[in-house]
Amino acid sequence: MTAGGANQNPAADSCLFCAIVAGDAAAHIVLDEPHVVAFLDIRPVFKGHMLVVPRAHVVTLPELSTPQVTTLFVAVQRCASAVVDGLGAQGSWIAQNNIVSQAVPHVHVHVVPRTKGDGLRGFFWPRQKYADDHEMSDYADRLRVALA
Repeated sequence: MTAGGANQNPAADSCLFCAIVAGDAAAHIVLDEPHVVAFLDIRPVFKGHMLVVPRAHVVTLPELSTPQVTTLFVAVQRCASAVVDGLGAQGSWIAQNNIVSQAVPHVHVHVVPRTKGDGLRGFFWPRQKYADDHEMSDYADRLRVALA
């Protein structure tokens, strides 16, 4: 954004993640920091699956500056701890795609809670559904507490 509020990047105008970051699209935000936002994936591999995104509209990881990568992955590291501390997961799976299999063209890192025997094998991503918005809010609340 420029000082006047106009977006310098037209691609960002149609980006779902930019709309979430700006508060123009609904999401269950679990981490809201000056340069990074994390929110629940609406089609989680496992409940508590988060997407961690830079506020800036950047399409691929190689396009991020080194300081941006550092900021993003410090947040990813914190979120990986939060799925253990807040949800009781035994560990986490961290994933990031560039172009291929990247459903939204905005850098995002998946942080997925894992437990032994959870059924995740290789690169097959079975998806789950939250029972309702209340259950999704409960997971977001638990993760926010673990990230505080």
